[in-house]
Amino acid sequence: MALGGGIFITQNKVLPGAYINFVSVNSGAAVLGERGYAAMGLELDWGVENSVFAVTNGDFQKNSTEIFGYAFSDGKMKGLRDLFANIKTLYAYRLNGGGAKAANAFATAKYSGTRGNDIKIGISVNADDNTKFDVVTYVDNEAVDKQTVAAASALAGNAWVDFKSDATLAATAATALTGGTNGSVTGTSHQNFLDKLEKFSFNALGAVTSDTATKQLYAAYTKRMRDEVGLKFQTVLYNYTAADYEGVISVKNPCTGTGENEASLVYWVTGITAGCEINKSNLNKRYSGEFTVSADYTQFQLEAAITAGEFTLHFVGEDIRVLADINTLVTVSDTKGDMFKENQTVRVCDQIANDIAGIFNTRYLGVVPNDKAGRTSLWNDIVKHHSQLADIRAIEDFEPDDITVEQGNTKKSVVVYDVITVVNAMGQLYMTVTVA
Repeated sequence: MALGGGIFITQNKVLPGAYINFVSVNSGAAVLGERGYAAMGLELDWGVENSVFAVTNGDFQKNSTEIFGYAFSDGKMKGLRDLFANIKTLYAYRLNGGGAKAANAFATAKYSGTRGNDIKIGISVNADDNTKFDVVTYVDNEAVDKQTVAAASALAGNAWVDFKSDATLAATAATALTGGTNGSVTGTSHQNFLDKLEKFSFNALGAVTSDTATKQLYAAYTKRMRDEVGLKFQTVLYNYTAADYEGVISVKNPCTGTGENEASLVYWVTGITAGCEINKSNLNKRYSGEFTVSADYTQFQLEAAITAGEFTLHFVGEDIRVLADINTLVTVSDTKGDMFKENQTVRVCDQIANDIAGIFNTRYLGVVPNDKAGRTSLWNDIVKHHSQLADIRAIEDFEPDDITVEQGNTKKSVVVYDVITVVNAMGQLYMTVTVA
C-alpha cells in the first residue's frame, strides 16, 4: 500500500505516513555587510568599453596587464595602486572608450586605445616543421602568446589581439600594430558610467576631475541615489564643498608632481572611505600613497578647512595625515545636526540602511505574513544586527527596547522605530592637571 509522505504546511494530511519538513536553524541572517567596495570611472589606454566591470584586489595584482594594459608596477597604475591599497573590489568603467583599435596585416588589437600601438606580431618558420609558422604576440617586446599553425585561419585570438583569418603568413620581423587611439572624455562619458552603475552596490564613488560641471553631476547623482533610491554610499570629489551634503567628501589637497592630475588624491581618499570599517575612523590616518601631495597649511588654514567641510591632509612631523574625517555638510538643521558632518557617523547610518533593507528584501518581502509573529521576527533580526554593531563598538548604550516594529497604515506596511547612539573615534583631549 502506498503511504503518504513529503512536506507539510498544516496538519491536514489524509493518508497515513511520515510528513517531514527540513528547516535550517536560524543562522543569524542579520549579519553586517562587508565594506571595501569602490566605484570609479577611469581614463585608460586599454580595456573593456561601455560596461562596468569588477576588479578584485587580487585581480589587480595578478592580472593588471591584461585588464588595464600595464603591469601592476607601471607608473600609469599609480592612482590605482593608491586606490587598491584599501579596498577589496573596484567597479571600474572606461571613460575614454570609443577610440580606434590598433592593427597591422595580421591582427587587430582586442580593445581600442593607444596601448595597442605597443603590440607587435612576429612570425617565423617553425624549426621542426617548415610547413608551419610560429606566430608570437609581443607587448613591450615581451612575448605574451605563441601559436604554431599552418595558416592564419587556425590562429586563436588571445588577451591582446584578434587575428585576421584571411591573412597570408610569412616569416617577418616583429611588426607593430598602429593607429590605436583613446576616445574623448565628455560629460556624456560620465553620465553613461553613472547610468550603468545604478545596479551595483558599493561604499564609495570617486571622480578624479577638476571640471565643475562634472563634479556637479556626481554630487546630484549621489544625492538622488541616497535620498530617492536608497543606495547609500559617499562620493569623493576634488575641491567641491558646494555640495554641502553628508554624502559628498571634498578633498582639499592638490597633487603637485610633474605631469600629475591635481585631483589625483581622490584615488586614495576613495579607497580609505570605501575600506574604512564602521567602527573605525580615518582621522589621523597616514598617507601611504605615491603622489606628491601639497599639505603645508597653517593652523588657521586647517581650522578654516574643517569649518568649510574640506577633507584635508596635513603634516604631522614628516608624515602626512588626515586632519579630520569629515564630509561637506556645513548647513545643519534640527533633523541633521553636527554629528552628520563626521564620516564615521555616516558610515554607521549607511550600514544600517543597507543591511536592514537587505534583510527585509531577501527574507521578509512577499514571504513573511505581516502579523504579530512576523513583526516579532523582523524585530529580532534588527536587534541581532544592532547587537553586532554594539559588540564592535560602532554604537553604544543599545537596548532592544530602542527598536519597535508596528503595523503601518496598510495591511502590507511595517513601521520600524529605531534609536542609536553612534560612537566616534577620539579626536580631542582636554586635560586639567592640578599640581599640589
